Amino acid sequence: MLRTYFHGIHVGYHAKMAEFAGFDMPIEYTGIKDEHLTVRRGVGVFDVSHMGEIWVKGPSALAFLQKVTTNDVAVLQPGQAQYSCFPNGKGGIVDDLLVYYFSPEKYLLVVNAANVVKDWNWLVSQNSLGVILENASDKISQLAVQGPKALEVLQKLTAIDLSAIKYYTFVVGEMAGTKDVIISATGYTGAGGFELYFYNEHAESMWKAIFDAGKDFGIKPIGLAARDTLRLEMGFCLYGNDIDDTTSPIEAGLGWITKFNDQKDFIDKALLLQQKQQGTAQRLCGFEMIDRGIPRHHYTLTDAQGQAIGHVTSGTQSPLLEKGIGMGYVPTALSKPGSEIYLEVRGKLLKAKVVKLPFI
Repeated sequence: MLRTYFHGIHVGYHAKMAEFAGFDMPIEYTGIKDEHLTVRRGVGVFDVSHMGEIWVKGPSALAFLQKVTTNDVAVLQPGQAQYSCFPNGKGGIVDDLLVYYFSPEKYLLVVNAANVVKDWNWLVSQNSLGVILENASDKISQLAVQGPKALEVLQKLTAIDLSAIKYYTFVVGEMAGTKDVIISATGYTGAGGFELYFYNEHAESMWKAIFDAGKDFGIKPIGLAARDTLRLEMGFCLYGNDIDDTTSPIEAGLGWITKFNDQKDFIDKALLLQQKQQGTAQRLCGFEMIDRGIPRHHYTLTDAQGQAIGHVTSGTQSPLLEKGIGMGYVPTALSKPGSEIYLEVRGKLLKAKVVKLPFI
């Protein structure tokens, strides 16, 4: 298994380790609920160095990204980031990603760890415009410092006014004595905070500086299990669960990152426009359990008569709401908030209600 540059630190904390996307990653340290609530109420740090970073450079960089992503890259200003996805030419999704705009000829794509090779091969196969592609994934470490106290902690380590970095914007500057750190007001938790990108050689010093600065704030390391429960409370899609090569962004409720305008011609545009105009047979929805029960990945969803209508793509016991929550694809007619659906658990039907996302 691959290891991030923080691996020894995780082992030193006696974290529960497991394979994720080919990496030996920390799943939990003190327990999912404790870590989850630490991020919601205070500040926690995730090692997300397994994520992929791909540079796109050259005079045709914008035109290339307009072709391979669904969102409108042309609206970005320098220092802005954008959530988007790669359509796969068959109505599905290669991956979801962040696009960072540095300059008209320089963009950074941050992609899912499990899809780095797949995404790289896809981009190379679509590169008819001669852009310069660089896979920098092996050179860059990333920490996500998340929670309502994240700003106070990190502000102790930089002269940059972090409060001026608005949601989905970024700056490049000095953090904890390390230069050229990408400081991005993004994250996967909905709890606020920043994602920091820096070269691998600064990994241990960055970790130590952040935890020294966070001592008075109850800072803790957070594992991938709590990252999953945090993102699910926000209704954020996880690639491989809620979206994949067989699901379209329209079905997944990602129409807001799928921009149909005359200036943008992207892969699958005609097909996805047709889906938007005519509707789809199924839609991804969020639901809360009414009966007592915890939705698990792949559990069957049914109608009131017990007829299968879909399956759970993501589910958990929400640490904040203290009830079962989940997401899944159901017939469009049953995807509207207030609709009653059922979860089949060991032959029993447990009642649930479709709700508007996010859950909190």
